[in-house]
Amino acid sequence: MPPLTVLILGGTTEGRALAAALTGCTVISSLAGRTTSPLLPRGEVRIGGFGGVEGLAWFVAERGVDIVVDATHPFAERISANAAAAAAIARVPLLQFRRPGWVEQAGDDWRRVPDLARAAALLPRLGERVFLTTGRQGIAEFAEVDECWFLARSVEPPAPPMPKRLDVLLYRGPFTVGGELRLIRDHRIDVLVSKDSGGADAKLVAARELGIPVVLVDRPAPPPATATAGTVQEAVTWLESRP
Repeated sequence: MPPLTVLILGGTTEGRALAAALTGCTVISSLAGRTTSPLLPRGEVRIGGFGGVEGLAWFVAERGVDIVVDATHPFAERISANAAAAAAIARVPLLQFRRPGWVEQAGDDWRRVPDLARAAALLPRLGERVFLTTGRQGIAEFAEVDECWFLARSVEPPAPPMPKRLDVLLYRGPFTVGGELRLIRDHRIDVLVSKDSGGADAKLVAARELGIPVVLVDRPAPPPATATAGTVQEAVTWLESRP
């Protein structure tokens, strides 16, 4: 039997790890192309969109893809919806790969909200100096919050609209607890805003140690999938069990 051809959607850490682990498969990784110098996974890589659901379904059929893996960011709603629809059109299985979300621990002071707009509305009641770790595309939601000063961190510079009082750190992780503690102290941060993306949580540990409140945006509900996995090993085991 020829090896499975697996299309992995997403330039996440887990997507790269899965591409490296699938040594017995033909792997094609697709990156959105939103960063100028992305970290590239093992195997074939394509960068850029497909042209919607129909374009993705055509690519799956044209390249003989056996399985689509949605390893995009948990908040990449559009591509996840497109992946589910395209896999259904092409009649191939869809594996949804999502790292587990964060769980509140003793000492945490969290406010969960359904979206960034609700987070922006809540901020003036919690603090004046805000550390934004929502990604550059979410910064616009805070443009009208004049009561607060913001420190944002992203890989690429954000585009307007932006808050009037905003400093931006261009930096790529991983981050350490010690580094996050220094950053929060140096900038006198008194509230943290993040999305519940899961994975490494050094900033949450730092906020817990310093007693800083956290506004955490809940994940959107994922579309239906053939199967789900929360770790690379779970994904590999499921993929290797396919006929």
